[in-house]
Amino acid sequence: MSKILFIINPKAGTGRKDIVEAAIEEHVDKERHSASVLYTSHAGHAAEIAREMAGTVDIIVAVGGDGTVNEVARSLVHTPTALGIIPVGSGNGLARHLRIPMEPAEAMKIINEACVENLDYGRINGEAFFCTCGVGFDAFISMKFAEAGKRGLSTYIEKTLQDGLSYRPEVYSIEMDGEAETHEAFLIACANASQYGNNAYIAPHASTRDGLLDVTLLTPFTPLEAPQIVLQLFNRQLSKNSHVKIFRTKHLRITRKNEGPAHIDGDPVNMGQSLEVELIPAGLRAVVNSHPGHRPLMFPKVQDMARDIENLNRDIEETFFRNVIEPFQKLENLRLNDLKRFKQIIDKIRNKTPLT
Repeated sequence: MSKILFIINPKAGTGRKDIVEAAIEEHVDKERHSASVLYTSHAGHAAEIAREMAGTVDIIVAVGGDGTVNEVARSLVHTPTALGIIPVGSGNGLARHLRIPMEPAEAMKIINEACVENLDYGRINGEAFFCTCGVGFDAFISMKFAEAGKRGLSTYIEKTLQDGLSYRPEVYSIEMDGEAETHEAFLIACANASQYGNNAYIAPHASTRDGLLDVTLLTPFTPLEAPQIVLQLFNRQLSKNSHVKIFRTKHLRITRKNEGPAHIDGDPVNMGQSLEVELIPAGLRAVVNSHPGHRPLMFPKVQDMARDIENLNRDIEETFFRNVIEPFQKLENLRLNDLKRFKQIIDKIRNKTPLT
């Protein structure tokens, strides 16, 4: 009989801990597994528990968001104990990549099956990541998101719209495979898994089993091009955008002019001018979904957002270009009032209100 420890973060994104507790009690296969539950009480507590219990149990299940998953996973690398996930966060990037269902009862079925595989993970300046790390706009927004004090997809979108126009791309030197290049970039994302979370695919073809990082570099773009980039981010077509360059490598060094924010699995952290990013192959044992073709369920708000994106994509020629692109193309330069008008139009499209 295998031993499973569930580490529950009571403060994770969606606040459905009662449902999770009931799912564990009701659905754990007691003939195959003995289960115990511990709760975190402070930041870093999940890592402490996992580090102490690694090697004494077969599976440690992170019940929380990407931060909780990172804490548990970094304590389990190069140990015989496997990571399991019941996703109850606001993004759930690694869980979605591994096709773990978003509903706790369904996720428990995956835990019961205990199909374990060896996965890659990454390190940035020695700090472990399992989904993505990066610098630029995504790190900037992650910092603003953390400062907001409120979790959830709606807060992330709000901070992106509020603070996005103030962000300016930076110049980076990128060294990999013995060669160095200089790029002005809006962001640089180093991906072990395919998405940030919420089905936002920053590296659509990334794999946690190929021994390589997918490095996505997004060069500067105009406000008129932003909606198309967002659409491609969610429909897994970002690699087709002309502003996107994708490299695959085991190691790279990113150098920037000043120290500043980076993000590790979505959590912001201040780092220096030089960033060493490397891929560690097959260093983490993890419970995965062995059923081909299964796609993780989405929370209702995310489902609504996905439907809105699909509708916008379908109607883009008729609605968006007629009401936004064509009028703006007549302007030689975008003034501040034009940018405000642009944001108003985007808000109206999102809220499905008539354009005036």
